[in-house]
Amino acid sequence: MSPRRAFITGITGQDGGYLAERLLADGWEVHGLVRPDDDAHSTFEGAAEVALHRQDILDHDAVDAIVADVAPEHLYNLAGMSSVALAWERPRGAARINAVGAVGLMEAAWRVQERTGTPVRFVQASSAEIFGQPDTAPQDESTPLRPVNPYGAAKAYAHLCAGVYRARGLHASSLVLYNHESPRRPESFVTRKITAAVARIAQGSDEVLALGNLDARRDWGWAPDYVDAMVRAAEHEAADDYVIGTGRSHSVRELVAAAFARVGIEDWDGRVRIDPRFVRPVDATELVADATRARTRLGWAPTMGFVEIVARMVEADLR
Repeated sequence: MSPRRAFITGITGQDGGYLAERLLADGWEVHGLVRPDDDAHSTFEGAAEVALHRQDILDHDAVDAIVADVAPEHLYNLAGMSSVALAWERPRGAARINAVGAVGLMEAAWRVQERTGTPVRFVQASSAEIFGQPDTAPQDESTPLRPVNPYGAAKAYAHLCAGVYRARGLHASSLVLYNHESPRRPESFVTRKITAAVARIAQGSDEVLALGNLDARRDWGWAPDYVDAMVRAAEHEAADDYVIGTGRSHSVRELVAAAFARVGIEDWDGRVRIDPRFVRPVDATELVADATRARTRLGWAPTMGFVEIVARMVEADLR
Protein backbone atom coordinates (compact mmCIF):
# COMPACT_ATOMS: atom_id res chain seq x y z
CA MET A 1 0.00 0.00 0.00
CA SER A 2 1.38 3.41 -0.98
CA PRO A 3 2.15 5.86 1.84
CA ARG A 4 -0.11 8.83 2.36
CA ARG A 5 1.19 11.97 0.68
CA ALA A 6 1.52 15.43 2.24
CA PHE A 7 2.61 18.74 0.72
CA ILE A 8 4.15 21.44 2.94
CA THR A 9 4.93 25.01 1.93
CA GLY A 10 7.45 26.83 4.12
CA ILE A 11 9.11 23.51 4.84
CA THR A 12 12.52 25.04 5.55
CA GLY A 13 11.13 27.15 8.40
CA GLN A 14 10.76 26.30 12.08
CA ASP A 15 7.26 24.81 11.81
CA GLY A 16 7.86 23.21 8.44
CA GLY A 17 10.80 21.22 9.77
CA TYR A 18 8.94 19.97 12.82
CA LEU A 19 5.91 19.09 10.69
CA ALA A 20 8.01 17.20 8.14
CA GLU A 21 9.66 15.21 10.96
CA ARG A 22 6.28 14.37 12.43
CA LEU A 23 4.80 13.19 9.14
CA LEU A 24 7.89 11.21 8.12
CA ALA A 25 7.85 9.45 11.50
CA ASP A 26 4.20 8.59 10.87
CA GLY A 27 5.05 7.02 7.52
CA TRP A 28 3.94 9.79 5.16
CA GLU A 29 5.53 10.64 1.82
CA VAL A 30 6.44 14.31 2.25
CA HIS A 31 6.79 16.95 -0.45
CA GLY A 32 7.85 20.53 0.18
CA LEU A 33 7.71 23.81 -1.71
CA VAL A 34 10.79 26.04 -1.53
CA ARG A 35 11.64 29.33 -3.20
CA PRO A 36 13.88 29.09 -6.27
CA ASP A 37 16.56 31.11 -4.45
CA ASP A 38 16.32 29.09 -1.23
CA ASP A 39 19.38 26.91 -0.61
CA ALA A 40 16.90 24.49 1.04
CA HIS A 41 19.39 23.83 3.81
CA SER A 42 17.39 22.30 6.62
CA THR A 43 18.61 20.67 9.80
CA PHE A 44 15.45 18.74 10.64
CA GLU A 45 15.72 14.97 10.83
CA GLY A 46 14.87 13.16 7.63
CA ALA A 47 15.33 16.21 5.40
CA ALA A 48 16.95 14.04 2.72
CA GLU A 49 13.74 12.00 2.49
CA VAL A 50 11.63 15.02 1.49
CA ALA A 51 10.89 15.67 -2.19
CA LEU A 52 11.50 19.38 -2.75
CA HIS A 53 9.84 21.44 -5.46
CA ARG A 54 11.38 24.80 -6.32
CA GLN A 55 8.88 27.44 -7.31
CA ASP A 56 7.68 30.92 -6.43
CA ILE A 57 4.43 30.61 -4.49
CA LEU A 58 3.06 33.51 -6.56
CA ASP A 59 3.52 31.68 -9.86
CA HIS A 60 0.03 30.25 -9.58
CA ASP A 61 0.04 28.25 -12.81
CA ALA A 62 3.31 26.55 -11.86
CA VAL A 63 2.16 25.87 -8.30
CA ASP A 64 -1.14 24.49 -9.62
CA ALA A 65 0.83 22.08 -11.79
CA ILE A 66 3.02 20.94 -8.88
CA VAL A 67 0.06 20.37 -6.57
CA ALA A 68 -1.79 18.54 -9.36
CA ASP A 69 1.22 16.28 -9.95
CA VAL A 70 1.78 15.53 -6.25
CA ALA A 71 -1.97 15.13 -5.56
CA PRO A 72 -1.53 15.29 -1.77
CA GLU A 73 -4.06 14.10 0.78
CA HIS A 74 -2.96 16.90 3.11
CA LEU A 75 -1.68 20.34 2.12
CA TYR A 76 -0.20 22.52 4.86
CA ASN A 77 0.43 26.17 4.01
CA LEU A 78 3.17 27.41 6.33
CA ALA A 79 4.82 29.69 3.77
CA GLY A 80 4.81 33.40 4.18
CA MET A 81 6.53 36.54 5.31
CA SER A 82 6.69 35.63 8.99
CA SER A 83 8.05 38.86 10.45
CA VAL A 84 5.68 41.64 11.52
CA ALA A 85 8.57 44.11 11.36
CA LEU A 86 9.46 43.08 7.80
CA ALA A 87 5.82 43.36 6.78
CA TRP A 88 5.88 47.02 7.86
CA GLU A 89 8.88 47.53 5.56
CA ARG A 90 7.34 45.52 2.70
CA PRO A 91 3.55 45.72 3.05
CA ARG A 92 2.87 44.90 -0.59
CA GLY A 93 5.06 41.83 -0.36
CA ALA A 94 3.24 40.71 2.78
CA ALA A 95 -0.09 41.03 0.98
CA ARG A 96 1.08 39.10 -2.06
CA ILE A 97 2.68 36.24 -0.16
CA ASN A 98 0.57 35.89 2.99
CA ALA A 99 -2.80 36.64 1.39
CA VAL A 100 -2.76 36.02 -2.37
CA GLY A 101 -0.26 33.16 -2.14
CA ALA A 102 -2.38 31.38 0.45
CA VAL A 103 -5.54 31.67 -1.62
CA GLY A 104 -3.68 30.38 -4.67
CA LEU A 105 -2.84 27.22 -2.74
CA MET A 106 -6.43 26.78 -1.58
CA GLU A 107 -7.53 27.03 -5.20
CA ALA A 108 -4.88 24.49 -6.24
CA ALA A 109 -6.05 22.05 -3.56
CA TRP A 110 -9.69 22.52 -4.54
CA ARG A 111 -8.90 21.89 -8.22
CA VAL A 112 -7.09 18.64 -7.40
CA GLN A 113 -10.06 17.54 -5.34
CA GLU A 114 -12.48 18.39 -8.15
CA ARG A 115 -10.38 16.62 -10.77
CA THR A 116 -9.64 13.43 -8.83
CA GLY A 117 -12.73 13.12 -6.68
CA THR A 118 -10.41 12.48 -3.72
CA PRO A 119 -10.69 14.88 -0.76
CA VAL A 120 -7.72 17.16 -0.05
CA ARG A 121 -7.38 18.44 3.50
CA PHE A 122 -5.92 21.95 3.71
CA VAL A 123 -4.42 23.61 6.80
CA GLN A 124 -3.76 27.36 6.80
CA ALA A 125 -1.26 28.68 9.35
CA SER A 126 -2.93 31.87 10.53
CA SER A 127 -1.81 34.19 13.32
CA ALA A 128 -3.09 35.87 16.46
CA GLU A 129 -2.10 39.12 14.77
CA ILE A 130 -5.45 38.95 12.93
CA PHE A 131 -7.08 40.05 16.21
CA GLY A 132 -4.83 43.12 16.57
CA GLN A 133 -6.65 45.24 19.14
CA PRO A 134 -9.27 42.91 20.66
CA ASP A 135 -11.74 44.29 23.17
CA THR A 136 -11.43 41.21 25.37
CA ALA A 137 -8.82 38.73 26.53
CA PRO A 138 -8.48 35.86 26.03
CA GLN A 139 -9.51 35.57 22.39
CA ASP A 140 -11.35 32.68 20.74
CA GLU A 141 -12.71 31.88 17.29
CA SER A 142 -15.56 34.37 17.69
CA THR A 143 -13.28 37.34 18.41
CA PRO A 144 -13.68 40.02 15.70
CA LEU A 145 -10.74 40.44 13.33
CA ARG A 146 -9.08 43.80 13.86
CA PRO A 147 -5.49 43.67 12.56
CA VAL A 148 -3.23 46.65 13.23
CA ASN A 149 -0.33 45.86 10.91
CA PRO A 150 0.15 44.68 7.30
CA TYR A 151 1.12 41.19 8.44
CA GLY A 152 -2.08 40.74 10.43
CA ALA A 153 -4.22 42.19 7.63
CA ALA A 154 -2.79 39.76 5.07
CA LYS A 155 -3.24 36.82 7.43
CA ALA A 156 -6.82 37.91 8.11
CA TYR A 157 -7.63 37.77 4.39
CA ALA A 158 -6.26 34.24 4.10
CA HIS A 159 -8.07 33.21 7.29
CA LEU A 160 -11.40 34.42 5.91
CA CYS A 161 -10.75 32.73 2.58
CA ALA A 162 -10.27 29.40 4.34
CA GLY A 163 -13.89 29.78 5.42
CA VAL A 164 -14.87 30.62 1.84
CA TYR A 165 -13.22 27.47 0.50
CA ARG A 166 -14.66 25.42 3.34
CA ALA A 167 -18.11 26.49 2.19
CA ARG A 168 -17.07 25.52 -1.33
CA GLY A 169 -16.39 21.96 -0.21
CA LEU A 170 -12.68 21.99 0.66
CA HIS A 171 -11.70 20.54 4.04
CA ALA A 172 -9.91 23.81 4.96
CA SER A 173 -8.97 24.56 8.55
CA SER A 174 -7.37 27.83 9.62
CA LEU A 175 -5.29 27.62 12.78
CA VAL A 176 -4.91 30.95 14.58
CA LEU A 177 -1.45 30.31 15.99
CA TYR A 178 -0.24 32.39 18.89
CA ASN A 179 3.50 32.90 19.28
CA HIS A 180 5.33 29.59 19.36
CA GLU A 181 9.05 29.19 19.77
CA SER A 182 11.96 26.76 19.70
CA PRO A 183 15.74 26.77 19.20
CA ARG A 184 15.01 26.73 15.45
CA ARG A 185 13.70 30.28 15.48
CA PRO A 186 16.02 32.66 13.59
CA GLU A 187 17.51 35.56 15.54
CA SER A 188 15.25 37.97 13.69
CA PHE A 189 12.56 36.91 16.20
CA VAL A 190 12.76 38.61 19.58
CA THR A 191 12.66 35.34 21.52
CA ARG A 192 15.71 33.87 19.82
CA LYS A 193 17.42 37.25 19.70
CA ILE A 194 17.18 37.32 23.48
CA THR A 195 18.22 33.73 24.18
CA ALA A 196 21.16 33.86 21.76
CA ALA A 197 22.42 37.14 23.25
CA VAL A 198 22.05 35.84 26.80
CA ALA A 199 24.04 32.73 25.88
CA ARG A 200 26.83 34.87 24.44
CA ILE A 201 26.83 37.12 27.51
CA ALA A 202 27.04 34.07 29.78
CA GLN A 203 30.08 32.94 27.81
CA GLY A 204 31.91 36.23 28.24
CA SER A 205 30.54 38.60 25.62
CA ASP A 206 30.24 42.24 26.73
CA GLU A 207 27.37 43.00 24.34
CA VAL A 208 24.29 44.95 25.35
CA LEU A 209 20.93 43.55 24.27
CA ALA A 210 18.93 46.19 22.35
CA LEU A 211 15.17 45.69 22.47
CA GLY A 212 11.96 47.59 21.83
CA ASN A 213 8.91 47.50 24.09
CA LEU A 214 9.71 45.37 27.14
CA ASP A 215 6.10 45.57 28.30
CA ALA A 216 4.61 43.97 25.17
CA ARG A 217 2.84 40.77 26.18
CA ARG A 218 2.38 37.59 24.18
CA ASP A 219 1.12 34.05 24.63
CA TRP A 220 4.26 31.98 23.95
CA GLY A 221 4.15 28.23 23.36
CA TRP A 222 6.36 25.37 22.19
CA ALA A 223 6.48 25.02 18.38
CA PRO A 224 6.18 21.20 18.16
CA ASP A 225 2.93 21.45 20.13
CA TYR A 226 1.50 23.77 17.48
CA VAL A 227 2.54 21.40 14.70
CA ASP A 228 0.66 18.68 16.58
CA ALA A 229 -2.44 20.89 16.42
CA MET A 230 -2.03 21.21 12.63
CA VAL A 231 -1.96 17.45 12.17
CA ARG A 232 -4.94 16.98 14.48
CA ALA A 233 -6.93 19.58 12.54
CA ALA A 234 -6.12 17.93 9.21
CA GLU A 235 -7.12 14.52 10.52
CA HIS A 236 -10.31 15.71 12.21
CA GLU A 237 -13.57 14.73 10.53
CA ALA A 238 -14.81 18.31 10.13
CA ALA A 239 -12.77 21.35 9.11
CA ASP A 240 -13.01 24.51 11.18
CA ASP A 241 -11.11 27.49 12.59
CA TYR A 242 -9.04 26.83 15.71
CA VAL A 243 -7.31 29.20 18.12
CA ILE A 244 -4.05 27.59 19.27
CA GLY A 245 -2.21 28.95 22.32
CA THR A 246 -1.38 28.30 25.95
CA GLY A 247 -3.87 30.69 27.55
CA ARG A 248 -1.12 32.50 29.48
CA SER A 249 0.63 35.71 28.48
CA HIS A 250 4.06 36.96 29.47
CA SER A 251 5.91 40.20 28.80
CA VAL A 252 9.16 40.59 26.90
CA ARG A 253 10.62 41.69 30.23
CA GLU A 254 9.65 38.35 31.78
CA LEU A 255 11.25 36.53 28.85
CA VAL A 256 14.48 38.46 29.34
CA ALA A 257 14.45 37.70 33.07
CA ALA A 258 13.81 33.99 32.48
CA ALA A 259 16.65 33.78 29.96
CA PHE A 260 19.15 35.48 32.26
CA ALA A 261 17.96 33.40 35.21
CA ARG A 262 18.80 30.24 33.26
CA VAL A 263 22.48 31.32 33.15
CA GLY A 264 22.52 32.54 36.75
CA ILE A 265 22.40 36.29 36.07
CA GLU A 266 19.81 38.09 38.19
CA ASP A 267 21.01 41.71 37.85
CA TRP A 268 20.63 42.11 34.09
CA ASP A 269 19.34 45.70 33.78
CA GLY A 270 22.71 47.01 32.66
CA ARG A 271 22.81 44.44 29.87
CA VAL A 272 19.61 45.66 28.22
CA ARG A 273 18.77 48.98 26.59
CA ILE A 274 15.67 50.27 24.81
CA ASP A 275 16.27 51.10 21.15
CA PRO A 276 13.50 53.11 19.40
CA ARG A 277 14.34 51.33 16.14
CA PHE A 278 12.78 48.16 17.52
CA VAL A 279 9.52 49.74 18.67
CA ARG A 280 6.76 48.90 16.17
CA PRO A 281 4.64 51.75 14.70
CA VAL A 282 1.53 50.04 16.10
CA ASP A 283 1.71 47.03 18.37
CA ALA A 284 -1.06 44.61 19.17
CA THR A 285 -2.45 44.73 22.68
CA GLU A 286 -2.39 41.73 24.98
CA LEU A 287 -2.96 38.64 22.87
CA VAL A 288 -3.77 35.49 24.82
CA ALA A 289 -5.55 32.41 23.52
CA ASP A 290 -8.69 30.62 24.56
CA ALA A 291 -8.04 27.24 22.94
CA THR A 292 -11.20 25.57 24.28
CA ARG A 293 -12.37 24.48 20.82
CA ALA A 294 -9.04 22.82 20.01
CA ARG A 295 -8.98 21.17 23.40
CA THR A 296 -12.52 19.78 23.23
CA ARG A 297 -12.72 18.87 19.54
CA LEU A 298 -9.12 17.95 18.69
CA GLY A 299 -7.95 16.74 22.10
CA TRP A 300 -5.08 19.21 21.85
CA ALA A 301 -3.20 20.74 24.77
CA PRO A 302 0.22 22.41 25.19
CA THR A 303 2.88 20.23 26.78
CA MET A 304 5.51 22.78 27.84
CA GLY A 305 5.44 25.88 30.01
CA PHE A 306 6.98 29.30 29.39
CA VAL A 307 10.02 28.98 31.67
CA GLU A 308 10.99 25.59 30.23
CA ILE A 309 10.65 26.86 26.65
CA VAL A 310 12.99 29.78 27.38
CA ALA A 311 15.41 27.47 29.22
CA ARG A 312 15.56 25.03 26.31
CA MET A 313 16.28 27.83 23.87
CA VAL A 314 19.05 29.25 26.06
CA GLU A 315 20.56 25.79 26.52
CA ALA A 316 20.58 25.21 22.77
CA ASP A 317 22.30 28.56 22.23
CA LEU A 318 24.86 27.78 24.93
CA ARG A 319 25.73 24.61 22.99
